Amino acid sequence: MAVAQAEQVAGLLAGLGVESELVKVTTAGDRWMGDLSKLGGKGAFVKEIDHALLVDEADLAVHCLKDIPGDIPVPEGLAFAGYLARDDVHDAVITGNGAPLAEQPEGTVVGTSSVRRTAQLLLHYPHLTVKPLRGNVNTRLARLEEGHVDVLIAAVSGLHRVEQAHRITETLDLETMCPPIGAGIIALECRTTDTELLELGARLDDPDTHRQADAERAMLHALQGHCNSPIAGYATTERTGRLTLHGKVFSPDGAQWLDSRQWGVPEDPQALGFFVGADLLRQGARAIIDAIPH
Repeated sequence: MAVAQAEQVAGLLAGLGVESELVKVTTAGDRWMGDLSKLGGKGAFVKEIDHALLVDEADLAVHCLKDIPGDIPVPEGLAFAGYLARDDVHDAVITGNGAPLAEQPEGTVVGTSSVRRTAQLLLHYPHLTVKPLRGNVNTRLARLEEGHVDVLIAAVSGLHRVEQAHRITETLDLETMCPPIGAGIIALECRTTDTELLELGARLDDPDTHRQADAERAMLHALQGHCNSPIAGYATTERTGRLTLHGKVFSPDGAQWLDSRQWGVPEDPQALGFFVGADLLRQGARAIIDAIPH
């Protein structure tokens, strides 16, 4: 998927008359198939890429925004140059027998290592059994075909990027499966001293997506969660330009969950994010997050 995203950006740069070369970086998160918390969480997918920028081995990084921690600042000397127009934020279900989740028999095994997905699956589909499953989309699809699991949950946007959207059995609504912060957003990162790339990033930047990203990441920062915290949320832009942000915090088993939906002005998306984060903390999010081992 990372290669597909980088090639998408290369195509956009070509449209601006800019030639580029793809530099592949294998991260610790890609290599490790165990519990991500043992590697420091989602940051395991970006550290090596950030390092490549800082030592001039690469000039522009292409990230899934959902993989960039919200409680850790971007390394000194680096900055986001822009955000591409947002893709679909929904999660999809891929089943071996072709039936939707609600019709799966008791004990059906769902493969996912996402604490966010696990909490919401246990909340809405308690008859299912969740089994940890790591790897890229194609690896997980292979595990399904081999019979290691009966069902997969994957991002709709990711399935489209690797041309596997035809495998989707059903698409979950956002009330059933609230997406991760930054879902469907490709972020461009470069050195703060590289004015040419910062300008190119600004030309590729989608203003609505940028505001949504700022609101969501401000909420995540306010909550100060960790890699085992089931935190979800997404912002939308209304026709009037007004921003809406819906945030949720879950206990790992889905037994406890908090919900906040607020509106804000497009001129200050971070204020909206901090307001939603503060509302979730007022409801008890700190206690839920701190009770989760990490």
